[in-house]
Amino acid sequence: MRFALINNEPIEAAPGLQGNCRGCGRLVIAKCGTVRVHHWAHQTIRMCDSWWEPETEWHRSWKNNFSREWQEVFMPDVQSGEKHIADVRTEHGLVLEFQHSHIKPEERTAREKFYRNMVWVVDGTRLKRDYTRFLKGKKDFRATSKPGIFMADFPDECFPKAWLNSSVPVIFDFKGAGIEGEPEDPGDPLYCLFPYEGLFDAYIAEIPKNAFINTVQNGEWGIRVQSFMNEVNEKRKHQERLRQNPNNGISYRKFIFPRIYIRRRRF
Repeated sequence: MRFALINNEPIEAAPGLQGNCRGCGRLVIAKCGTVRVHHWAHQTIRMCDSWWEPETEWHRSWKNNFSREWQEVFMPDVQSGEKHIADVRTEHGLVLEFQHSHIKPEERTAREKFYRNMVWVVDGTRLKRDYTRFLKGKKDFRATSKPGIFMADFPDECFPKAWLNSSVPVIFDFKGAGIEGEPEDPGDPLYCLFPYEGLFDAYIAEIPKNAFINTVQNGEWGIRVQSFMNEVNEKRKHQERLRQNPNNGISYRKFIFPRIYIRRRRF
């Protein structure tokens, strides 16, 4: 945790300090070594949030784009009593979860169901090959009529497979952790993979980092995403109706299995 309560004020960890967890109220101790970023840890090994994981400088850098009041917000489920710490929750109700380490599909799904109105921001430089693979796959993106929006037949050739089945938008940050020789720039593009159904093409948005942050801060992000996804879902419903109509002149097999007909051979 980045903040703990001292005299009811949220304070960052510093050597020698003790405080209380903002979620459970138990004693936490400042951990200020030289390997990991300074953080608060519960006096007992057990953490009050089962989804908690160690943070990196990449996490902290992203959190610093938002006010302290929005960071590390404890969100309880009144009915179940389950409680989790959202990395960022804006005043508009949008949750941002920053993910550097590998996450199991079951936990990813559980977080999406718990937070609902959320977006993932994923460190695209966790594995060295991820960025080069993305650049290679990006060459096959197809432009749409909307500026900055692209379509892809095979998103698995660009993005880690663990994120393809997400039910919420996933933002990939390929520059935030620092690429050697390429300093971070607020205008560096992020790439948003919208919720994807394998039967249809994937939609991807190229968004300047500062534009993403601004739309999250002013509340426009959720409105824009919902409007866009409504359009996408209408198109997918139309495609599904065409598929189910045997008299529309479209080959059912070619529609259902397009990849069999257009995928390039891989060696």
